[in-house]
This record gives sequence, structure tokens and C-alpha cells, in this order.
Amino acid sequence: MITKFVGTHPSRNFQLLLPDKGKLYFFLYPLVFSICFLLVGCASFVFKSSVVETRIIEAGGTTPSVDFGFMGRILVKGGDKGFSGGIRWSHDNTVDNIHLLSPFGQVVAEIKSGEGAALLTTSEQRIYRATNVENLIQKVLGWRLPILGLQYWVRGVNAPKTESEIDRDADGRIIGIRQDGWMIIYTSYFPSKLIKTDRPRVIVLERSNLKIKLVIDNWEAK
Repeated sequence: MITKFVGTHPSRNFQLLLPDKGKLYFFLYPLVFSICFLLVGCASFVFKSSVVETRIIEAGGTTPSVDFGFMGRILVKGGDKGFSGGIRWSHDNTVDNIHLLSPFGQVVAEIKSGEGAALLTTSEQRIYRATNVENLIQKVLGWRLPILGLQYWVRGVNAPKTESEIDRDADGRIIGIRQDGWMIIYTSYFPSKLIKTDRPRVIVLERSNLKIKLVIDNWEAK
């Protein structure tokens, strides 16, 4: 539908064609989503603290696997393809269920993994299976999501199975982890008044030419 606006000009009549609200919303929503994502990131990077302590943690630690759930946004740059949209992640014991969403909230991919098996379903209902979930995501989506480590990093702790380096600020809060070839940077935490324990709000993961930014909007109680 096109709305016509008719006006008068000293020399001639003219018509200004305006798109209807539905089409205007369709074109503007992704732009607004991207701007909001960037604004959150810019505000969070100001939070960066100075490293006052770096410790090397040997493999074989006792970091427990804790059930969690959250909703947020994810931005991927690099790899064969990029991605920008929403993310919904539920982790229960050894099972992960992740939904990647478009800016409109539509499911782009559903990822399930656990017990040495992984399943990825696309929005076209194409189903892919593999034993390694990270390799599966790389093959189908074109970029790597380090789920096995991220299930710990997203909580602000190191994964226990491999060696890691941890940076802390003057308050003892972890602001950086280097592990499995990844650099994990914590630029913002939720205020302790909102949740029982300090949990990250903005996390940046970097590895060679790949950069992943994760903004957590809401931690779900488990």
C-alpha cells in the first residue's frame, strides 16, 4: 500500500509517495536493532578496569558445571559468515539448548548438544547431526561458537579441563580469560543488587580473525 500526499507548488502540482507503516517498520527495525546493540557495547567498553593480577590455572581444576539460562544478543564478525541477532541459551547438567534468533525474533537455528551428540535445525527445517557441536556450527553456519568453553566463560569462570590465564581487577573481579586459543574479555557485569552473584553482562570473545560479542539482557533463575 502506498499513501499519496498531494501538495501545491507555485509552478506545478506534485505528489510525495510515502510507504505505509508496515513497510517502513520492516526496513527500519534492523537498523534500530543494530544501533541499540552498538550503543550498549560502547557504553560497556568504558567499564574496562586495569589488570592488577594475572594467574595461571592448571588443567584439572574443580570449576563446577552449573545450570543456567539467559536471553540476550549476539554479534559475530569474521569467519565465512557473520551474524547479528538474538540468542536464548538453556544449560542443564550436560545438555545445551541454544536458539539463534533474527532481529525480528524468528528462530534462525536451534542447536542441541549433550552426551557426545549434536543436532542443528535451521529455519528451513533442515536437520544436521554430528558428534562435535562446535564443528557442526562451523560447518552449517560458517562461524565457530565455542560452546564447550563458553558454558563456563559466560558465567565469568574458566573451564576446568584445560590450562587458562585469568586477569583480575583491583576488586578481585575477573575481567579477562585466555583459554583454548580464545581471549575472553568482560566489559560489564550486572549489579549485585539485581542477582545473587556477580554475572557478566557484556562479553567479547576473540580468536584470530573471529570476534563474538555477547550482550546478556536477562539471566533466568535455575
